[in-house]
Amino acid sequence: MPDPWQPLHKLLAAMDAEIEQVYLARGIEGVRPRFAYPLIRLAHTGPLTIRELAASLDRSHSALSQTLTAMRKEGLVTSEPGPDARTRRIDLTERGRSLVPFLEAEWRATHATVAELDAEIPYALTNAVEELRRALERRSMRQRVLDHLVEPRR
Repeated sequence: MPDPWQPLHKLLAAMDAEIEQVYLARGIEGVRPRFAYPLIRLAHTGPLTIRELAASLDRSHSALSQTLTAMRKEGLVTSEPGPDARTRRIDLTERGRSLVPFLEAEWRATHATVAELDAEIPYALTNAVEELRRALERRSMRQRVLDHLVEPRR
């Protein structure tokens, strides 16, 4: 049975790959589009714990932790012990800070591109996402899956 979400996942991956090509064309290596928002946020807030940064970006601690590990490997952020043994404070490196003006410009250009795409297609994707979110508020994905789930006999 084909995965109904595969075309969307492929499209998003292709769009990210194209944005990464913009970075590479500017000589910016090792930076992924998913790094932009955390780098921009840290530039505006200063050091934050992983939990604080995740909350400010509306991302899970786990997902952001993986992203930050990749960002550390690329020399974009540092990680130091926080106020207690369980926390880590994240800050920009000089390299990370130097990329922020370009990443902010790319962020604005990406937003303009999304608006352009929304105007170009018969039904704006941003509207579709919002309507899907509202539908899932009315009845959760979990409940919908359970309503359709027919478990095999044991």
